[in-house]
Amino acid sequence: MDTKGNSKIRVGIVGSAGYTGGELIRLLVHHPQVQIIFAHSESNAGKPVSSVHNDLFGDTDLLFSDSLSDNIDVLFLCVGHGNARVFLEGHRIAESIKIIDLSQDFRLAENAIFQDRRFIYGLPELQRDAIKQVSYIANPGCFASTIELGLLPLAKMDLLEGEIQINATTGSTGAGQKPSQTSHFSWRSSNLSVYKAFSHQHLDEIGETLKQKSGKKATLNFIPQRGAFARGIFAAIYLPCALSIEEAYHAYESFYHSHPFTHVSHENIDLKQVVNTNKCLVHLEKHNGNLFIISMLDNLLKGASGAAVQNMNLLFGIEEETGLRLKASAF
Repeated sequence: MDTKGNSKIRVGIVGSAGYTGGELIRLLVHHPQVQIIFAHSESNAGKPVSSVHNDLFGDTDLLFSDSLSDNIDVLFLCVGHGNARVFLEGHRIAESIKIIDLSQDFRLAENAIFQDRRFIYGLPELQRDAIKQVSYIANPGCFASTIELGLLPLAKMDLLEGEIQINATTGSTGAGQKPSQTSHFSWRSSNLSVYKAFSHQHLDEIGETLKQKSGKKATLNFIPQRGAFARGIFAAIYLPCALSIEEAYHAYESFYHSHPFTHVSHENIDLKQVVNTNKCLVHLEKHNGNLFIISMLDNLLKGASGAAVQNMNLLFGIEEETGLRLKASAF
């Protein structure tokens, strides 16, 4: 496909009524090189997309569909974890169609090959050149992206020594659109809680990704928290490190200098700098032999749908930032 000519990337979205599906539509209706062919949702078929994602009223006349089409170049799977595999088992998808899966079904190496398709882990800061050469992408998890981007420069230098302590807080949208006790406003507001301490499902993904860069298994003590806000992930990480703060900043800035969405700040950072953007911000401090790292991103954008669009841009050979030059909410 010649995306440099007049043709556009034809897109299909499955699971388009959820948070990540809605965020994907918001990005793609304004993407200059994309045409959305269908937004699949059996429960909302025939309804305007804006009836569910009401902020899109006036931006698109797209209707939800309960049917699929082969007249697409790329299919985004925005379904729940475990359901991407079920969907592909139940539907014939032409080999010519590229697939970007936002679930965790194909992220680990042991699950990456499915029906003669080999999915590659889609973190551009880890393997951008490889992403450009494949057809099937396993989009990274939101916690995983935040933590990996905080640690990859050290992994490259084989400096993930000792135990790595991670405390990370996520907004309520990380729990998905289906209401639950812990995503209910009355419970979440003015509240803070720990869940899945030392056992979060993203740990295997993080460990495998860091090992890919360093060759060694890292010891990760991960405490996830539910925050009283809607979107964003804020990770505070520390580990023993012999680098001076100047050496650490040099390593991080060198690692990310060619990556347009990950930025290293010498000033302290706060979550509102990344909410509603595809950016990850990283800040470093040195304390008593430990390197302290703050890494943060928007869980629905750089942690999900924004990263998926970034991967799509790479797959089709267009500028990586296309459709993703977004402004932080700030206030």
